Amino acid sequence: MNHRYKLDQIQQEIAANPEKWRPLVFTNGCFDILHAGHIRYLKSAASLGKSLVVGLNSDVSVAKIKPAKVGLPPRPINPEQERAEILEALRVVDRVIIFEETTASKIIEKLKPEIYVKGGDYNINSLPEAPVVQAYGGEIKLVKISIGTSTTGIIERILKC
Repeated sequence: MNHRYKLDQIQQEIAANPEKWRPLVFTNGCFDILHAGHIRYLKSAASLGKSLVVGLNSDVSVAKIKPAKVGLPPRPINPEQERAEILEALRVVDRVIIFEETTASKIIEKLKPEIYVKGGDYNINSLPEAPVVQAYGGEIKLVKISIGTSTTGIIERILKC
């Protein structure tokens, strides 16, 4: 099953029915081994608008932004099509776009979401997508989710078994 939505397809859906989609919320990430922190984050993001589109880093881009660490397997653990399928199964996610670049700037520039969401571990000055969002007047929300888990942490715990 192909879970790759095309950007132009999503743009057409939004243009044809803006009252269903806007205000549009967009976020992006690897979402490799989905955990409770991801779920809480996505629920929080979805609550900020009418619809949530998730930009999913492709396998190639995950490998670039999460380089191999000594003693850990290469990332991603789960292939992009499986990660997309899992995200799309969540009620709070309306669409998933897999992208090859290391940032979601190109998608953001095209979709112009009213609200761009990232985790509270980022700040606007270190967010590579911030200038694109600010250029068209979008809002950036940093969502703080306190849960002591991460995909890397899960992998490390498994390897200790």
